[in-house]
Amino acid sequence: MSATTPFGGPFVTDAGMETDLVFNRGVDLPEFAAFPLIQDEAGAALLESYYTAFVGIAQRAEAGLLLESPTWRANPDWADKLGYDAAALDRANREAVAMMRRVQEKAELERSLVVGIVGPRGDGYIAGERPDPDEAADYHSAQIGSFAAAGVDLVHAMTMTTPQEAIGVTRAARDAGLPVMISFTVETDGLVPDGSTLAASIALVDAEAAPDCYGVNCAHPTHVAPAFDGGAWQDRIVGLRPNASTLSHEELDASEVLDPGDLGVLQSSLDRLRPQLKNLKVVGGCCGTDAKHVAALWGV
Repeated sequence: MSATTPFGGPFVTDAGMETDLVFNRGVDLPEFAAFPLIQDEAGAALLESYYTAFVGIAQRAEAGLLLESPTWRANPDWADKLGYDAAALDRANREAVAMMRRVQEKAELERSLVVGIVGPRGDGYIAGERPDPDEAADYHSAQIGSFAAAGVDLVHAMTMTTPQEAIGVTRAARDAGLPVMISFTVETDGLVPDGSTLAASIALVDAEAAPDCYGVNCAHPTHVAPAFDGGAWQDRIVGLRPNASTLSHEELDASEVLDPGDLGVLQSSLDRLRPQLKNLKVVGGCCGTDAKHVAALWGV
């Protein structure tokens, strides 16, 4: 599949859901997990309201919309901390997809896709040990199987910190018959948290289990910029979901207040990246961003 598949045109996506909910809306998210809100009537209404803001942005931008499920923490290790067994977690992942379908139906946009979000097994800010790719595939297969059963259009693994886990996610998605996008995060020096370059990480994943396309998330554009060397591998990147703040992952992890960043710097630094990414199709936000940041990145 080409680097622009399944993105035939530009797509808006959402922002830093968890930081928006915690810091802007005062929602308690144990383990930084948003998916349990789905099973509470008030929580589900709050999530639907959150996504609806991005419907408006997509309409104003005359772009498509990626409805990316609130399931970044909905994998077995994190869910176990929250008291979910395998059956309950399967239901939660399916219900998350069903919610995205409801928002999609109400939006009535010409172009929209429902996306199943996969997060890292560990902490998205810390690489940890490099997993065995086959073990990672087995681990993530349960969540991806739930997505397949619920009928997602795409799997998107975000905040990947090692190429080995990204290979595993890709293999699990392929086994489930689903297209897959892999988004790595980078540190302030442009390196993936395990110390490898973004170019080397993408090359390794492509050699072992090539996904449909790539993105970068959870890093300010000024942190992403050093990763780019002008190589052809950059054509594989179709999505950017930057952080609002220029702080490092370590600093953000330790912070008890939200850093919404400088909106002008966010816009200008992302605009400087655009000419280097000829297949950039998907733009949204990550930690510290909300709907106003995404609207600004789209100029609407």
